[in-house]
Amino acid sequence: MVRAGSGAQRRGHTSEPRGGGDPRAGQTPPWPQSPAGRTDKRLDAGPRSPEVGSVPGSLTASSSHIQAMGIKTALPAAELGLYSLVLSGALAYAGQGLLEASQDGAQRKAFRESVRPGWEYIGRKMDVADFEWVMWFSSFRNVILFTLSGHVLFAKLCTMVAPQLRAWMYAVYGALAVVGTMGPWYLLLLLGHCVGHYVASLLGQPWLCLGLGMASLASFKLDPLISWQNGFVTGTFDLQEVLFQGGSGFTVLRCTSFALESCAHPDRRYSLADLLKYNFYLPFFFFGPIMTFDRFHAQVSQVEPVRREGELWHIRVQAGLSVAAIIAVDIFFHFFYILTIPSDLKFASRLPDSALAALAYSNLVYDWVKAAVLFGIVNTVARLDHLDPPQPPKCITALYIFAETHFDRGINDWLCKYVYDHIGGEHSEVIPELAASVATFAVTTLWLGPCDIVYLWSLLNCFGLNFELWVQKLAEREPLAHMEASMSEQMSRRVRGIFGAMNFWAIIMYNLVSLNSLEFTELVARRLLLSGFPQTTLAILFVTYCGVQLVKERERTLALEEEQNQDKLKPE
Repeated sequence: MVRAGSGAQRRGHTSEPRGGGDPRAGQTPPWPQSPAGRTDKRLDAGPRSPEVGSVPGSLTASSSHIQAMGIKTALPAAELGLYSLVLSGALAYAGQGLLEASQDGAQRKAFRESVRPGWEYIGRKMDVADFEWVMWFSSFRNVILFTLSGHVLFAKLCTMVAPQLRAWMYAVYGALAVVGTMGPWYLLLLLGHCVGHYVASLLGQPWLCLGLGMASLASFKLDPLISWQNGFVTGTFDLQEVLFQGGSGFTVLRCTSFALESCAHPDRRYSLADLLKYNFYLPFFFFGPIMTFDRFHAQVSQVEPVRREGELWHIRVQAGLSVAAIIAVDIFFHFFYILTIPSDLKFASRLPDSALAALAYSNLVYDWVKAAVLFGIVNTVARLDHLDPPQPPKCITALYIFAETHFDRGINDWLCKYVYDHIGGEHSEVIPELAASVATFAVTTLWLGPCDIVYLWSLLNCFGLNFELWVQKLAEREPLAHMEASMSEQMSRRVRGIFGAMNFWAIIMYNLVSLNSLEFTELVARRLLLSGFPQTTLAILFVTYCGVQLVKERERTLALEEEQNQDKLKPE
C-alpha cells in the first residue's frame, strides 16, 4: 500500500505526490515536511519528528516549553464550552453545504469519470477519483491481504522454531515477494544499488555516502535514468509505477541510512547481509515507513523478543481502528465528493464560502486518513514481528504550527537525523535554521520528484517553517516581550491562539497546492481572503481559533498527565 494516489496523479502529472508528497503515493514522497526539530524555544508545543507543509520533526514538548508557551494555563470552562459549541456548529453548517453540493453535482457531465455507481440499493454514487485507494480495497485487496498474511504466518513460525533466523526469514520472504510482483531483473537492480552503498560505507566517508544516496535517488526521479531503470520491471499492471517508485525510493533511503550509520559506528562492522535484511523487510519495502538502520538492526537482532504486557491488546485495537477508518472513508465517499469537486472549478466557484473552506480542509484530512490507514496496517504487522515502528502521523486538525506538520514520522526522523539536525544544530538561530531547512527541503523536493508544483510547495513550506522562527525571535525582543509579559497567562494564550489560527490556514493553503492544483488553491485564497473579506475571513478565523484553543487544552491535559506520571516514578 503505497500512500494513496497523489493529487498530482489525479491531475495527470506523474511526478507530483499528493499532499506535498509522501513516499507511498505513487510518487514516494514525504508530504510537505517540517523540520520539527525546533527546541523549546519554538512556537509549537508538540513533540519532535517530517511532512505536510513542512520537513522533518516534531518537538518533544518539555514541561518548561509548555509552561513558556502558555499551554499550562487553563481557560475558563464556560469559554471552552463556547468554543466547542461554535466549532461543532460551524462544522455541521459547512458539512451541510458540502453535502448539498455533492448531491447537486452527482449528475454533472464533468463528474462522470470520477463519480460512479456505489450503493445501488439506496441510489448513492461514490467518489472514485483516488485510483490508489480504490485499487487497494477492490482489485488489489486480496493480494495485499494474502501477501501480508503470509509474512505474518512465516514470521510467527520462524520465531517459534528458530528465532535467531527470523531476520533472514523476513529478508527471504520479502525478496521472493518482490520477485513475484516486479520480476527478477528489478530485484537485481535494487541489489546493485545495495552493493554500491555497501562499498561506499566501507570507505567511512559520510559525505560520500550521502552524495551517493542523493545520486541514486535522482536516478529514480529524473530522466533518462528513471526510464532506463523502469525497463527492468517485467510485466504490466495497474500499480506497477506506484510499486516501482515506492520500492526504489525507500530502498535508496534505507541504503543511505545503512551507509551513514556504518560511518558513524565503524566499530560495529555491519555486513552486506545486514543491509539486505534491513532493505527487504516486506511490510516496509513498498510503502514505508522508514526506520533508520540503527533502530531496525537493534530490534530485529533480539534473539528472544518479549512482548510487553498488554501489547497484543493494543495491536488488536490498532488493527480494529484501521478497519474502522477504511469503512468510514468508504461511507464518506458515498456522500461527499471532496476529490472530484475541485477538478471542476466552474462548479467549485459556485459553492458557499463555508462549503469551499470545508472542501479545502477536508482534502488535508483525507490525506491524513490515508496515511493513518497505511501506517496503521503496516505498523500492525511490524508490531506482530516485535518491532517498534514510527508512530502514525498526528491528525491534521491538531496542527497549527509548521514545525509539527508531517504525515510520515519515518521520513521525518530520517531527514532530521541525517540532514536537518546535522546542519541546524539547536534550531534556535536564524541563519543555521534557514540553511538546514533549505537543505532539507532540497532533499524532499528530490524525493517527491522535481517539477514546478513541488518547487512551489517546497518554497512555501520552507518559508512557513522559517517564518515561525522569525516571529518567535521578534516576540522575544522589546517592546513585544514586555507587552506579553504584562498580559495575564490566559490572555497570552488567547493571543497566541490567534496566530495559531492564521498559521493553520497557511498550512492548509500551502499544502493544497500539491494536494489538488494551483488553480483550486487560487480559488480558495481569493474567496476566503479577498472577495469574502472581512465577513468570511473573520468568521473562518474565529472558528479556527476555537479549534486551536481546544487543541491546546487537549495538549495541556496530556502534558499534566505526563508530569503526574513522571512524578510517581521518581524515587522518594
